[in-house]
Amino acid sequence: MKQESFDPGLTTQFSGALRRAINHDGSFNVLRKGLRLRDVNPYLKLIDTTWPRFLLFVFLAFLALNVAFAGLYLALGLEHLRGAEPEMSAFENAFFFSVHTLTTVGYGNIYPTGGWANTVSAVEAATGLMVFALFTGLLYGRFSRPSARILFSDQALIAPYQDGTSLQFRITNARSNVLMNLEARVLLMTVDTNDGQLKRQFIDLPLERRGVYFFPLTWTIVHPIDSASPLYGKTAEDLSRLAAEILILIQGFDDTFSQMVHAQYSYRHDEIVWGAKFEPAFSVDSKGELVLEIDRVSKLRKVS
Repeated sequence: MKQESFDPGLTTQFSGALRRAINHDGSFNVLRKGLRLRDVNPYLKLIDTTWPRFLLFVFLAFLALNVAFAGLYLALGLEHLRGAEPEMSAFENAFFFSVHTLTTVGYGNIYPTGGWANTVSAVEAATGLMVFALFTGLLYGRFSRPSARILFSDQALIAPYQDGTSLQFRITNARSNVLMNLEARVLLMTVDTNDGQLKRQFIDLPLERRGVYFFPLTWTIVHPIDSASPLYGKTAEDLSRLAAEILILIQGFDDTFSQMVHAQYSYRHDEIVWGAKFEPAFSVDSKGELVLEIDRVSKLRKVS
């Protein structure tokens, strides 16, 4: 029986030049195409997107709804909106009446008359209740969702270790929430040509310490490069030729939310510094307290 090849889920065979497997923001370098409309989940997209994009979407959606309803009021005729301000244009009157109706503020300075105008304003009021309920749920979901804010050092290092060398990188928790029972998995991914086709190989790298119980400071994750290591005897040129990439999965328990959280990251061969060591990122102050300097997580110095 043929031995099953190890694939962590990133495929072993492909064609063309690939930039990297995992992006610096932790996302996978995969662009999905051919999706059908029913496959798209707006809720997930709005939960996962950045805060600037989320707020921009809310603003544009609010603006678009009011412009659309203002257009309906103008189509019915401004005479159906009593109390319109004469110093404002017809569109401005219709737009701000729409804002008052959609948000259910209802100042009362402008009010609809006639069956159609009242029908449109009633539909808009109901739409406003549903839309703001959705936005409130999205806002709560973004705040309440547990997520790890684990910072990785800018580079990985080939550093002295005992009587030899090691692959090292450093992580820390950028937030004040308590993470515990942290575990790390590190893979070496290389790309080589097999029968004229590019093929990936994934090798699980043994670590000096697979996990830590507590994570209040920094954790330098170390893979000793001994004779059994796939990095043994390799040079920077060798790793470049193999398009080597170090794939990392960190997972742990978030005591604040009582849920598991995870983070993934990677270092390409050109993001590995040879012959360097990390400088200390924490110290003890005059009060006897440990002080962690987050901005020193990537600080390193060259060694001979």
